[in-house]
Amino acid sequence: MSMSAGRGGTERLVVIGGDAAGMSAASQARRLKGPGELEIVAFERGHFTSFSACGIPYWVGGDVPERDRLIARTPEEHRARGIDLRLRTEVTGIDVAGRRVRARDAASGDEYWTPYDKLVIATGARPVRPDLPGADAPGVHGVQTLDDGQALLDTLARARGRRAVVVGAGYIGVEMAEALINRGFEVTVVNRGREPMSTLDPDMGRMVHRAMEGLGITMVNDAEVTKLLTGGDGRVRAVVTQDAEYPADLVVLGIGVRPETSLARAAGLPVGAHGGLLTDLAMRVRGHEDIWAGGDCVEVLNLVSGQEQYVPLGTHANKHGQVIGTNAGGGYATFPGVVGTAVSKVCDLEIARTGLREKDARRVGLRFETVTVESTSRAGYYPGASPMTVKMLAERRTGRLLGVQIVGREGAAKRVDIAAVALTARMTVEQMTALDLGYAPPFSPVWDPVLVAARKAAAKVHRGAS
Repeated sequence: MSMSAGRGGTERLVVIGGDAAGMSAASQARRLKGPGELEIVAFERGHFTSFSACGIPYWVGGDVPERDRLIARTPEEHRARGIDLRLRTEVTGIDVAGRRVRARDAASGDEYWTPYDKLVIATGARPVRPDLPGADAPGVHGVQTLDDGQALLDTLARARGRRAVVVGAGYIGVEMAEALINRGFEVTVVNRGREPMSTLDPDMGRMVHRAMEGLGITMVNDAEVTKLLTGGDGRVRAVVTQDAEYPADLVVLGIGVRPETSLARAAGLPVGAHGGLLTDLAMRVRGHEDIWAGGDCVEVLNLVSGQEQYVPLGTHANKHGQVIGTNAGGGYATFPGVVGTAVSKVCDLEIARTGLREKDARRVGLRFETVTVESTSRAGYYPGASPMTVKMLAERRTGRLLGVQIVGREGAAKRVDIAAVALTARMTVEQMTALDLGYAPPFSPVWDPVLVAARKAAAKVHRGAS
């Protein structure tokens, strides 16, 4: 057994990455063990810790007035809790056999090794940058960190023209398009899919498309970007597809993220089909007793499909951190998996999904029935009732709930939580029809829209079985 890496025989926990998963793990481990028992060193290559990346579009759009509102816990607060947090310091190598990490201080350029007894890898994700001419030009922005958000706001303030092109129409692309409209830009969204929001089935994505056009956003679907053109000053000036050219004073990349696992790969740690680190239920990296990983750099088990999936969301990152910190601090906790719940909005249109889409169910060999129902958010006679569309997938023969998508106005998105709980409990749609949900005319019709869909799905499953 090797000597402890910490001072005076104290164990040392080293954390790579200072955002949701990494600092949740560090904070939780510190709650369980004081500085005399566990030394904690955390490395973060950026300027900020424990921030909400999900809030960046709302800060850029002006809904959140200042950057610091997005910071849950400052570096000073972490240090006051006995965590040796080193900002602007990038880990450049992991020596698994030697139980140490190599780090570089951005200000001085100094590199040094730090031994560890326990290691947490929370390196997050990096925005996908297309391998195209002009993709790295000034004026082309990703939005993953607060530094990215600040750089984009600086560009918005300096932009000579008011034309913005967003590449991609997932959550980030859609939210950034609205943020830029709010800032007074003309916005074109170039999307390779049939409809925006590929996390929905296309029939539900079509409603998002209409809402975006209603905001004045130009939607270009089924379009592949081939290059980005730059002007004489080297700045981006247009986005080119196979069919057209779209002038741009700035470009925002919203084509998703990939797990940042280059360090882990170089160290020989196991990664999955989606490029994320593979862990066990305790969030330990498989095959490595004293190395944990969490957040946007790992793959998670989808409890509905039974397959590993890449789902980079802050909700999971914080839960991973709690589990890792508990285990690294000598306790016991597990992360069983996800059902794939996510919500978003375009103006006042709320968008929600959980479980499997049609193509997900087909991919894993499930046979299913689908129903789509139109309902209202409140009793139809109560002021403010607005339309809502609920789509539900149920397994053929068994009737097990497989997925739900909801698009509507106020009160639509959070209804997906009913379905998320039902999926986790492996309920059938027939069992769902008996759920004792809250009812009063200001909150829902007497039959909640999710239960209307469950009734229809149950009837369809019965017909299919007869």
